[in-house]
Amino acid sequence: MGSRKPFVGVNTEYYPNPKNNTTYCYVPTGYFDSLMKSGAIPVIIPPYTVENDIEQVLDMLDGVVMIGSGGDLDPQRDGYMLHPCIKLMEDRRETFDRLLIHEIARRKLPFFGIGAGMQLLNVSQGGTLFLHIPEDLPEALPHRDRMDPNHRHALVVAPGSLMEKVYGENEIRVNSMHHMAVDDVAPGFLLTARCPDGVAEAIESIQDDWFAIGTQFHPEAPSATAMDMRLFQEFVLAVNLRRGIVPQEFPMRELELEVW
Repeated sequence: MGSRKPFVGVNTEYYPNPKNNTTYCYVPTGYFDSLMKSGAIPVIIPPYTVENDIEQVLDMLDGVVMIGSGGDLDPQRDGYMLHPCIKLMEDRRETFDRLLIHEIARRKLPFFGIGAGMQLLNVSQGGTLFLHIPEDLPEALPHRDRMDPNHRHALVVAPGSLMEKVYGENEIRVNSMHHMAVDDVAPGFLLTARCPDGVAEAIESIQDDWFAIGTQFHPEAPSATAMDMRLFQEFVLAVNLRRGIVPQEFPMRELELEVW
């Protein structure tokens, strides 16, 4: 077991194409390329419809990355009204993603949620979401520019957090392409990075038995930086630590997390 690379699952976007009556599942290459560069073997997980199948797949995996591509989470599933600016992701994908995160949390499997993956991590563990930043936080900076896929904003990180370990005290700018955001952070998690306007950009588990992080920005995207790649490296490090392996490439240091 110690000689092999870790297997990390990656969920997929689910896209019906009515033009040719074909449905596709796909993953932007940045997700699995980032994992491979960080020393993991990515395993693509299609949207299973049987819970037992999900359990069997997770039996073989050492961690999971949940992608952020596609549409928005359906707030009606969490007891809220549907906002007119929400573009829902396909029902099959969201149903699968919710089953997947439930089983991941039950097993305390290392988890990295990106974009909608971070949002689902938060709501699945008891947090809430802002449904449309321009209305819910009218003083906020623009967090999405349809004309500029490389739109970026500054990032402020919490002292003692994994985010600080990755980014240090440098001036940080990250990509931004969302209109929903974390509101109340779920119990067992802390907000560890935010935009200067206060919008949540990263959360981290403070549970001793579960390494789980989420970023609203996209460290796998073409607009990401080499420094963003270190998030994948730290995730793979955590996966290996759970397996009892301490890679020499990414030395650990103790962190004392301060609450904002």
